[in-house]
Amino acid sequence: MADVAAKTAKSDITKRSDVLRFAGKLLSVFFVVALLCAVLPTCATGEEPALFRASLMYNDTTNAAGSGVKVALMLVPQNKNDDGYNAYQFVLHYDSERLGYGAISATGAQQADELLFRCRSAAAELFSVPSSEQVVFTMNATHGLNIAIKSLVRPCGRVVVSGYEHNAVTRPLHALGAEVIVAAAPLFSPQETVEAFERALAHEPDAVICTHVSNVFGAILPIERIAQLCRGASVPLIIDASQSAGSLPIDFSALAPAFLAMPGHKGLYGPQGTGLLLCGSDALPLIEGGTGSESLRQSMPDFLPDRLEAGTHNVPGIAGLEAGIAFVRAQRPERILHHSRALIRRAGEGLGKIPNVHGFLSLEASLQAGVLSFTVDGLSPESVAEEMAKRGIALRAGLHCAPFAHKTVGTLPDGTVRLSVSAFNRESEIDTFLSSLRAIAAGQAKN
Repeated sequence: MADVAAKTAKSDITKRSDVLRFAGKLLSVFFVVALLCAVLPTCATGEEPALFRASLMYNDTTNAAGSGVKVALMLVPQNKNDDGYNAYQFVLHYDSERLGYGAISATGAQQADELLFRCRSAAAELFSVPSSEQVVFTMNATHGLNIAIKSLVRPCGRVVVSGYEHNAVTRPLHALGAEVIVAAAPLFSPQETVEAFERALAHEPDAVICTHVSNVFGAILPIERIAQLCRGASVPLIIDASQSAGSLPIDFSALAPAFLAMPGHKGLYGPQGTGLLLCGSDALPLIEGGTGSESLRQSMPDFLPDRLEAGTHNVPGIAGLEAGIAFVRAQRPERILHHSRALIRRAGEGLGKIPNVHGFLSLEASLQAGVLSFTVDGLSPESVAEEMAKRGIALRAGLHCAPFAHKTVGTLPDGTVRLSVSAFNRESEIDTFLSSLRAIAAGQAKN
């Protein structure tokens, strides 16, 4: 009897502790809700904020497998308020399998699943991917490229790359001990680039990896012709579309690469921490874990996208990515590209009129996207960027994580100053940039 009483008392204490823990977590959630409701109105604009549109923030307070107390904070669009802005309301859902409070968060989880499906479908349509299941969510382009490279390249294997690759490509290859053959060609030279890849393919590589657009110089590589060469040689192709997705036309079905990686925060106008990997080949998981499917088996599922998506999804980020893709589709990539090119031409031609400034502008507008590099005699790229920052102009300076590109063009060891534009930049901002740079260059000349 004493044992029974002790067990009963212990059970009562455990239940009371669980209730207290749940109450504490619930109070924490209400605190977060109150804080967000206080801050959110300061972010009001005339349009729905991309990061919050149809977003759902899901917090499992125990583990990623989904047991224990679950709390879902859902941002639900309401009718427009008196100021004409879209109003939002946080709706709280919770359940506890252990405490018996009732499972009422299923609707939130279902909405999250529907969001993932919508975003995959929108991306598949934008990039002409046969099935939305071939669209895998990643943390960024680097994450996707690592999956692709480590699925195709064996340790000490042989790989052909362009002369403009980012460290997101070259560092994984270095870690694998791969033999890297560089298909080097002069800047803005598509025919010579194709010929360089044709020669490199004679070495029978395990894979070819090629950036679509140089992140340093904005040079557009002839990816359609390179893809055709790879198909003819039966060599799998990995495309880095970090600088092209959302502005240049990408037809995944026509290119038929093994993989195509992109970030969400650049030309797709989504938040940082998001990315997509389009899969045309079998892939090896980079990490293993829960997927919500085939949970009885201890190996990862053999089907996409589950095979490559272990753990909890970044649902708020994917909500923002869906909004960004919707923006790109509404604006149309070709229109965004036309706008970016016009600004880059204006900036590049203006640089050519400033003494001691050297811009890397293509003679043909069709060979360059929305990125422009330049140098200033007598000043380091970092010094130029710092002086421009004091004038409210944001530029990048140095090697831009792409030493291969600088070696190809001859801008080692200092690198360049880089200007990049988007759909939101205007001609007046380019003129301000040129005026500020003119003053900096003139001051250096006097010294």
